[in-house]
Amino acid sequence: MREHGYMKRKLQLLHNITGAFQPGVLSALMGVTGAGKTTLLDVLAGRKTGGVIEGDIRIGGYPKIQQTFARISGYCEQTDVHSPQITVGESVAYSAWLRLPPEIDSKTRNVSYICFCNETRATNMQTYILRVNEVLETIELDEIRDSLVGVPGVNGLSTEQRKRLTIAVELVSNPSIIFMDEPTSGLDARAAAIVMRAVKNVADTGRTVVCTIHQPSIDIFEAFDELMLMKRGGELIYAGPVGHHSCEVIQYFQAIPGVPRIKDNYNPSTWMLEVTSTSMEVQLGADFAQLYRESPMCKDKDRVVKRLSVPVPGMTDLHFGTRFPQKFQEQFKACLWKQCLSYWRTPSYNMVRFAFITFSCIFFGALFWQQGNINHINDQQSLFTILGCMYGITLFAGINNCQSVMPFISVERSVVYRERFAGMYSPWAYSFAQVAMEIPYVLMQVVLFMLIAYPMIGYAWTTAKFFWFMYTMFCTLLCFVYMGMVVVSITPNIQVASIFSSMFYTLQNLMSGFIMPAPQIPRWWIWFYYVSPLSWALRVLFTTQFGDYDDRMIDVFGETKSVPVFMKDYFGFRRDLLPLAAVILAAFPILLAVLFGYNISKLNFQRR
Repeated sequence: MREHGYMKRKLQLLHNITGAFQPGVLSALMGVTGAGKTTLLDVLAGRKTGGVIEGDIRIGGYPKIQQTFARISGYCEQTDVHSPQITVGESVAYSAWLRLPPEIDSKTRNVSYICFCNETRATNMQTYILRVNEVLETIELDEIRDSLVGVPGVNGLSTEQRKRLTIAVELVSNPSIIFMDEPTSGLDARAAAIVMRAVKNVADTGRTVVCTIHQPSIDIFEAFDELMLMKRGGELIYAGPVGHHSCEVIQYFQAIPGVPRIKDNYNPSTWMLEVTSTSMEVQLGADFAQLYRESPMCKDKDRVVKRLSVPVPGMTDLHFGTRFPQKFQEQFKACLWKQCLSYWRTPSYNMVRFAFITFSCIFFGALFWQQGNINHINDQQSLFTILGCMYGITLFAGINNCQSVMPFISVERSVVYRERFAGMYSPWAYSFAQVAMEIPYVLMQVVLFMLIAYPMIGYAWTTAKFFWFMYTMFCTLLCFVYMGMVVVSITPNIQVASIFSSMFYTLQNLMSGFIMPAPQIPRWWIWFYYVSPLSWALRVLFTTQFGDYDDRMIDVFGETKSVPVFMKDYFGFRRDLLPLAAVILAAFPILLAVLFGYNISKLNFQRR
């Protein structure tokens, strides 16, 4: 900017924007690229994450309070972000469940939704559905309600269907005000007409609908009732009615001396942008923003704004007793329900890691066949071999889990940003549901290991040792999964997350106590050994399997020692520390789960 002569420390994107949006009126925000349409929409909706906002925004005559405003408004983003493994009907019902108030009467709560969710009965979920069927019919999605949303450009819904789903998800919460950012972008003429027909249907229900729009067709442009036109620099040059066949807009600009008249059958929106371009201003020697401020239309608009800025006598400001429509428990249940469906319908994530653990178990079982049998432990190399087996299976399975979960969480995080802005749930409710959903899948992996690898390697078949091993593997794999979630939550994208996770793998590898035993680690690095989950896992696995064979004597480095004594001298493993190690193993995944929730609640890598 300074290379182009702009020397100020701040750039002002919007200048003296004054206007009003009213119920039942479909309003358009238009202007050339860079005019500030989306910026104005984000400011009005409270979606800006940076910058300084000055001025006054009022709802019903009262100053806007963002937390309250989020409960009565909807925002349809230009990019349609939805969970890919949820159906259209489930997406709408999920939004209704979380965004409708709990005071809804029992009749409304029991609106039929059985066709949307085959896995669970609607009454058992206690969902709060308000006119879900009517919303789907209004947005013309009732015929594809059982279709999966899918991944954009890969499978699932088309771009136009995603646009309409975005509208439906917001509309089902029964908002009074709906903002839409470029609802027709990326659509062909037919798809854009379908979307705008749905938008017009929404406005006809008495809601206030505001859309940013770029180069619409004649039919789409004339579907709007009101227009706010901005020029580059964020200044208003028109704010008034569109008129029948755009007569009001055409009449206003043709009244300006020097402005060429519109040709027959020419698109009024295209003509309007052409005659108000910067080059036309230079040619005419006119400032369209100044002309608007001096026009009777601006004065009429100012009078309307002043009238609407005063509360209607007898009307009180809107207030909600809680931040979110639903209690935390209900938020958690809703998030867990959606995650359950997403996980069940994502075989590319879950089946791959089940296949990996099965293959790894067979491979390790064949490679270390019966090496864990105490009768095969004769010297220090035998112990090193079986410790290497424990180290390898936990590290490789852990890395696979960590790498697998990161893309899944990365996709869901974009959805979380949208749902958080909408005030659907507490970030902690989502986080706890996400970490809870991993527990049964990790447990199934551990069961596979205990059924395949454990007997093949020859570990002891005693109840205590079996469950110690199972508990340790469960905590370790869960720790790696949660670490993948944490890495994604603190990085802006999956590429950076992969780099961070690689660093984590390296440190785990070095400080696990296998490559370099704890007594040999330099004192200034020993702290990292104690904060490494893998080191505690190896300590518990090795100690519980071999730490009680006091009468088993082996030859180690030319001496004869019992197995527990050698473990204590060489590795620093002590059986009396097992209770502490068990607690620490459980503390690692709990700590990482809490850290994931904290990061989700505090960090936002969206920049608007």
